[in-house]
Amino acid sequence: MTERIAVPLPKAYLLLNHGPTVLVSSAHGGRRNVMAAAWNMALDFDPPKVAVVIDKATLTRELVEASGEFVLNVPARQQAAMTLAVGTQSGREIDKFSRVGVGAAAASAVGAPLIEGCLAWLECRVIAEPHIQQTYDLFLGEVVAAWADPEAFANGRWQFADAARRSIHYQAGGRFFATGEAFDA
Repeated sequence: MTERIAVPLPKAYLLLNHGPTVLVSSAHGGRRNVMAAAWNMALDFDPPKVAVVIDKATLTRELVEASGEFVLNVPARQQAAMTLAVGTQSGREIDKFSRVGVGAAAASAVGAPLIEGCLAWLECRVIAEPHIQQTYDLFLGEVVAAWADPEAFANGRWQFADAARRSIHYQAGGRFFATGEAFDA
């Protein structure tokens, strides 16, 4: 597993504030899954909250609804092909972990796994909002633990020294772009 450092919960929003595509991992009843989600965002500081769209037809949705938990994993550029694969294949048809080669490790506060090789991990518990879940496929979560790869995130800032370890952003049709250079205004 990639080395991790704890991110103070009131600062967890910094892990998503730049709009990366995430991998949503879930688990319940001996089953687990992972899917890609471009539609996600940080919502609050203390307690930290996030939002993510999870389609009704997905196995991830079934597992999140059953467990009340999920992890938002921030993948690196070197994981773009894996991100596309888990985002375009159904967990109902294949075991993405074995077929796609997704590595996983135990989370600290939830049952959903942490995806190995990522840049950051936000362990979340669902904040039940049945209307927006059913109507808009939108899930809110309270972040209960947050972690980052210290080579990519330290002192509250992303620091992408290696191009392969930049976060990614999905456009469409299998095309991504990587986070660019940071600058101060």
